Amino acid sequence: MLWWGMAGAFTLVWIFMVVLWLVAVRRDPGEVDDAAAERLQTRWIVGGGLVLPLVAIIAILIPGIPIGHGMLPTADDDVLKIEVTGHQWWWEVHYPDTGLTLEDEVHMPAGVPVHIHLRSADVIHSFWVPRLAGKLDAIPGHENVLKLEADEPGSYRGACAEFCGALHAHMGFVVHVHTVNDFEAWLEGAAEDD
Repeated sequence: MLWWGMAGAFTLVWIFMVVLWLVAVRRDPGEVDDAAAERLQTRWIVGGGLVLPLVAIIAILIPGIPIGHGMLPTADDDVLKIEVTGHQWWWEVHYPDTGLTLEDEVHMPAGVPVHIHLRSADVIHSFWVPRLAGKLDAIPGHENVLKLEADEPGSYRGACAEFCGALHAHMGFVVHVHTVNDFEAWLEGAAEDD
């Protein structure tokens, strides 16, 4: 929703600017003395160069800051933690509470926030699941945390969004989202099989 809101706001600003340009091009300046022309020029510079961008930025930040803040991970201890390490050219997915490790697939419950702790074993990678969250880099020697929350069960494709070498284009993964009960059953069964 944030993306659509921003796209709509920028489209309105663009249309407004095109209309102003058309008015300026077609307008007959008439007879204007130098002092009046300078005042008019100053109004356009202040209005179009200061006021308009300031209003547009504030209009985007008012809803954007709370929405963006809600996407940040919190320090809740009861949140499911999944450790994901990027390798050339695959993803290692580790569930620290069970010791379970998977390759190129993440399993998580629906309707529950999950913290993905991202690391890299070699070069910079970028963990991206377009339908669930923005992308976040996995950087060697550094840990980033991405908050994921899926509204409904299903399978969501993800990819590395940072060029990381020759096989970068094949560095995909799948996020399987289960109901809470199905996730618990899957986790129990997968831990037993491992």
